[in-house]
Amino acid sequence: MSSTKEKQSPSLPQAGDSTSIRYQAEDDNIPTGTLHRRLNNRQIQLIAAGGSIGTALFISIGGGLAKGGAALVNNSIAEMSTYMPVAGGFIRLAGNWVDDALGFMAGWNFFLYEALLIPFEITALTSVIAFWDPNTLNPGPTAGVCAAVITAYALINILAVGFYGEFEFWLSGGKILLIFILFAFTFVTMCGGNPAHNAYGFRHFASGTFSTYLSTGPKGHFEGFLAALFSAGFTIVGPEYISMVSAEAQRPSIYIKNAFKTVYYRFCIFFVFGALAVGISCAHDDPKLTEIYFGSGSTGNAASSPFLQCANGSAEVLNWLVSIVTGGALINFLVISITFINYYEACEAQGVDRKTRPYYGYFQPYSAYIALAVQTLIVLTYGYYAFRPTWSTEAFFQNYSMQILAVILFVGWKLVKNTRYVRPIEVDLVWERLEIDAYENSLTEAPTGFWEEMGHLIGIRRGKKTAQA
Repeated sequence: MSSTKEKQSPSLPQAGDSTSIRYQAEDDNIPTGTLHRRLNNRQIQLIAAGGSIGTALFISIGGGLAKGGAALVNNSIAEMSTYMPVAGGFIRLAGNWVDDALGFMAGWNFFLYEALLIPFEITALTSVIAFWDPNTLNPGPTAGVCAAVITAYALINILAVGFYGEFEFWLSGGKILLIFILFAFTFVTMCGGNPAHNAYGFRHFASGTFSTYLSTGPKGHFEGFLAALFSAGFTIVGPEYISMVSAEAQRPSIYIKNAFKTVYYRFCIFFVFGALAVGISCAHDDPKLTEIYFGSGSTGNAASSPFLQCANGSAEVLNWLVSIVTGGALINFLVISITFINYYEACEAQGVDRKTRPYYGYFQPYSAYIALAVQTLIVLTYGYYAFRPTWSTEAFFQNYSMQILAVILFVGWKLVKNTRYVRPIEVDLVWERLEIDAYENSLTEAPTGFWEEMGHLIGIRRGKKTAQA
């Protein structure tokens, strides 16, 4: 960790340590070890919009419906990432602005979080295909699906950043198109456009918008709400992805800021209306919903993992993956909130006006404190049902493995490396910003808007404008 040992005066900024990454304009020859900065505005916008739309929204949302019925973090990470778009995103911000042990823990947590998403998505894909063709669960087809997905992941991630951005643009665009198709499907079928010509409307809400879970009565309704809330913790992700790609943006101060602004609209349109569409189309107590989600339907092991087809109780694998990944996502949000609080205190201690930043987060630091309190409460109570009605070792480790590992990583690294907390007055608020400013000032063309780049994609071009000094 590179942090200043002595108090710094805000009038005497320092450029950061000697390991700072070089930033080069797009037309320069880029040597090994530097950032390419090839992600343009439309690619970043689609990564922001489509990064969290997928398996969780299309498939596992049914589990939350069966259990429960039909921005604060973004406000923090947006300000930090637009001001300091470093490689490694919020992980390096945590290590340099709070404690190297926090950055170490955040890095491994994010790695495991992303690594476990791969088997989850393969499992979910197998589940969807098996709904239409149960033969997919045979060893041969299952191995083929597994190999195809892993190969696709590998090929996309070993490509240069420009090609990666283009793949993400088209794949994210496909997911956005699909979600709007599902919205249209819901509207048409609820109005009677289905084989039975049954205009069911909001009939599935007649039995109540809150289902009972684990218990009965008001307590069961509350536990159903908690189960749906915990499911939302897995479904609603995205701000951390924008942070991770911020260093590769062509114009980070502009394009990353625009991407973070779309997160609020995306949450409203995709997740709120997506949950509403699911609640309209399917009743929370529909036997088919629970059969498909818990793997007891006609497909036999519809929710089983392609890696564990022969294991007993393989339908539990999907629940294990969802629970562990959700724990990792919540820890990511905790790290972001903790980092912002120390960043805010550093700005106050060093007399820095946050309104001069490319992105200014309103209602701070209160939103960060509220987010930290809510996330801490969820992280601690996420697997409360492991303690009732009787102790369940399996449920405990299913829901608290990531939390336990996070504590071990943080404390272990702190003891081994003897790291220390970076006090607000010592936080290096300049760090790599001088090099980022030099890179952005070297650009001669004006930044392009999203729709302008979309026009370029289909051959509509205007004369290039020169960036103002």
